[in-house]
Amino acid sequence: MERISRFRTGLFLALVVLMMAVFTLRLYKLQSKTDQVTADADSMTYMTTVEAARGNILDRNGNILVTNRASYNLVIVNFVLFNSDTPNESLLKVLELCDKLGIRYESHFPVSAERPYTYDKEALSDTWQRYFRSFLQNRDYDPDIGAATLMKNLRAAYKIPDDWTQEQVYKVISVRYELELRSLDGVGLENYTLATDVDAADLAAVMELGVPGVVVESGTVREYNTKYAAHILGFIQQMDPDDYAGYKAKGYAMNALVGKSGVELAFEDYLHGSSGTKYTTVSKTGEVLEEYYKTLPEPGDNVELTIDISLQAVAEDALEKTILSLRENGISNSDDGKDAEGGAVVVEKVKTGEVLAMASYPTYDPSDYFKNYTELSTAEYSPLYNRALLGAYPPGSVYKMVTADAAIDYGGIGQYYQITDKGVYTFYKDQGYTCNCYVYTSHGTTHGTINMQQALAVSCNYYFYEAGRLTYYSYYDKTGLNPIDLVAKTLGLGEPTGIELAENVGQRANAETKKKLYGDSTGWYGADVLQAAIGQSDNRFTPLQLASYVCALANGGTRYNATILSRVVSWDYEKLVKKQTPVVASKLNMSEEAKTCITTGMYMAANTPGGTAYNYLKDYPVKVACKTGTAQHGNTDMGSDHASFVLYAPADDPEIAISVYVEKGAQGGYLSNVCIPILDAYFSASAKYETTTTEDIAH
Repeated sequence: MERISRFRTGLFLALVVLMMAVFTLRLYKLQSKTDQVTADADSMTYMTTVEAARGNILDRNGNILVTNRASYNLVIVNFVLFNSDTPNESLLKVLELCDKLGIRYESHFPVSAERPYTYDKEALSDTWQRYFRSFLQNRDYDPDIGAATLMKNLRAAYKIPDDWTQEQVYKVISVRYELELRSLDGVGLENYTLATDVDAADLAAVMELGVPGVVVESGTVREYNTKYAAHILGFIQQMDPDDYAGYKAKGYAMNALVGKSGVELAFEDYLHGSSGTKYTTVSKTGEVLEEYYKTLPEPGDNVELTIDISLQAVAEDALEKTILSLRENGISNSDDGKDAEGGAVVVEKVKTGEVLAMASYPTYDPSDYFKNYTELSTAEYSPLYNRALLGAYPPGSVYKMVTADAAIDYGGIGQYYQITDKGVYTFYKDQGYTCNCYVYTSHGTTHGTINMQQALAVSCNYYFYEAGRLTYYSYYDKTGLNPIDLVAKTLGLGEPTGIELAENVGQRANAETKKKLYGDSTGWYGADVLQAAIGQSDNRFTPLQLASYVCALANGGTRYNATILSRVVSWDYEKLVKKQTPVVASKLNMSEEAKTCITTGMYMAANTPGGTAYNYLKDYPVKVACKTGTAQHGNTDMGSDHASFVLYAPADDPEIAISVYVEKGAQGGYLSNVCIPILDAYFSASAKYETTTTEDIAH
């Protein structure tokens, strides 16, 4: 008997525990349902995530480039709207007024607006497709229900009047779909935001309708104080739901705005701040009964860049002017360069790796990005494409300093070693391969007998064919290694620069790259060595890589990580959060002879008669060391050659390096016209040097 009593007692306790578990689960579901917290017949409490003000983006001199301004959004509270007498009619009034005023609203309803109705689920992210499946399941609809049947069912379920037009029916169904999603268990979406950043006049017009449940919530939007640096600054946008898992762990709301490109993306963790949560209790008529913050939003940190926005403006304007001049006039009144397309210029501090300016042309005004996106995305020359970081191009003769260092330090060829330019290089003639010096091809002349310094100054292909071949095989036969490739790699070509933004790392011309590109059966031959030695073959580098490479040469072989970050400070500027310090990325042990040869050759290119940039820079008051390049990119039917140009200045104590690249720019020396205004701006408070566009026929 006692045993039976204990059994009954145990069974009773088990039932109590089970009931408590059921009630706990029910309570949890109630609380988690659309995060609305509580609801009854007369009132409802809902939660709103209040986004923190995003941190400012400033240049190195404290100029605010990107900040925030107050904005107002139209939000629909389901509980109030559907407690009104005519929710469909009220909703239609709002939507038709929005259309009339040009207020854009968005729905993820995956059915086409026109008959015959079809699905466009592929246009949705995986998350929104999952929401749609949850919607169908909640209504006990077949997962394979046809679009036309779905529209018919929803029209009946939502009790939409028979005399409405097809357009009116679709508008209301597409928004009611969004509203219904907010009521489903497990979805977790907040109140539906009908429209964002609505201007004051339009806002007043909508609110004058007096539609129950349509409320105004404040927020902020990004405001740009400059039309420059669009490719650097980037933009923010509501996160893709598929990205939410990564951001959720950081406390982001699902409707949070996040950096999508440029600085906004690179420094998202600093700029974003911490969201707040606000609880609002409303009556069924829309009266706010109570409102309070559970957590207050905390603004994001301010990010100060290494960019000098004044220098950035000069760089962008000079690049644009030079490319437009090429298109109009060509080089020396010829057609060469008249088909010039896009280009880029990068200015970097030699001793720190700080990027002072980084421009890509064509460009756009960042404040108009979303407004003009469709036009920009299809525009000629691809203005959205960041050529400075993503464009990987054959460098041409600006690569020859790599071969010069390898020849001296790995090939035992001294800087005064002389080679006679015969115009046509015939070492592999018996194998059916010959190649020409540029001046022989273009003018029918040669450079005569010259040493390595002179070869750099006049950019003699013939000299570097021979020096490259001798260097490669003398070192490769002893070690099995490619000496030219070793130097290029250590100087940062075909390697990450360290920049915080997304970049293309390019590729170096070597046996491994050729095999990867063309298959295992492809060999690496003497002809490949010759072309690689003058910056052709499969060499592909970005303008930023070229700038970092020239910084390394100016530093005697030490390359710093390129950086666009100066420091991060708290939102009130009271606390230093992070300060960037120079980081050595690699170091090439250049001999003194190699340093002297390269410095002298680059100096001669700008300052001695016959140098490829002499006619452009001979009278410039600050002496520079430079190298010009002309890069082939296909057969003659593909238009003018690409043009490249690099320099550092002052030549005797380098402070900055500049790289310029123009697609189909025809001739590297002409790109001095991009550099001169930049040098003016950097070395003097006001430009005193004449910067008119000049022309020359040197390579």
